[in-house]
Amino acid sequence: MKDSGKIMARIGIVNYLNMAPIHEKWKSTVQSENWKLVEDPPSSLNKKLADGEIDMGFVSSYEYGRHPEKYKILSGLSISANGPVGSVFLFSHVPMEQLDQAPVLFTAQSETSVSLVKIILEEFHDVLPLYSTGDLQTTNNENFKAVLAIGDDALRLAEKSTYLYEYDLADIWKHQTGLPFVFALCAVREEFCVEYPEMMTEIHRELLRCRDEGKRDLEAICEMSAPRIPMSKKKCHQYLSAIEYDLGGQKRKALETFFDFLIKRGDIDKSALPLKIFANLH
Repeated sequence: MKDSGKIMARIGIVNYLNMAPIHEKWKSTVQSENWKLVEDPPSSLNKKLADGEIDMGFVSSYEYGRHPEKYKILSGLSISANGPVGSVFLFSHVPMEQLDQAPVLFTAQSETSVSLVKIILEEFHDVLPLYSTGDLQTTNNENFKAVLAIGDDALRLAEKSTYLYEYDLADIWKHQTGLPFVFALCAVREEFCVEYPEMMTEIHRELLRCRDEGKRDLEAICEMSAPRIPMSKKKCHQYLSAIEYDLGGQKRKALETFFDFLIKRGDIDKSALPLKIFANLH
């Protein structure tokens, strides 16, 4: 984007606790008047990236799969988990196997998690609930047998949950496929890559630095971030220690496997594969 003759890069970062290591490190160490940080939930960043309101950002994996012709994936960056993630839960009053034709409420904040829970329920457990989507803060949850919550909402709900069953979706995926799960990617619009490759490489390098430094400084990050939930510093540290931010070979394979499921289900087009990776640093 051009602003008064200057090139302005608009960079979307998820404003959830799971992004805190990169987010906090970026805010405290990156100084560039040509880079504008846009903080929003995943669903809002998805829309802004698709509409050209931001140039790149951490968006749902599903968003890339839905519009692969628009984006490239920045190498080495994700929000993922290799086992329990601790903030993407299906909270249920009954065992998962009893949810067939039962009312289930989905958060509207992440299409990736919605797609994942549908795969788990329908493909892995052969049940088909009656789905609804809404705001978990304002919808009467008593009308539903189970609710899907993600991010900070899931962390808060877990702290005071009255549900008998708490299903960590990344953990179930790991048991079923043997793979990690990639919830979000850092995607960049194709035209921005083409027009501003040098700036793109610079931003990419800074994001990778923030990733590495943020993980090393978890104690300080938790000191700053735990009160926002609120949760103890110890629990925050345990939670953020399980979140991974790389996009290595196993993560790419996991993403391809997830997209294979979505393609077979008719949710996305087969053009989502192979993955298009921006990797000018390597």
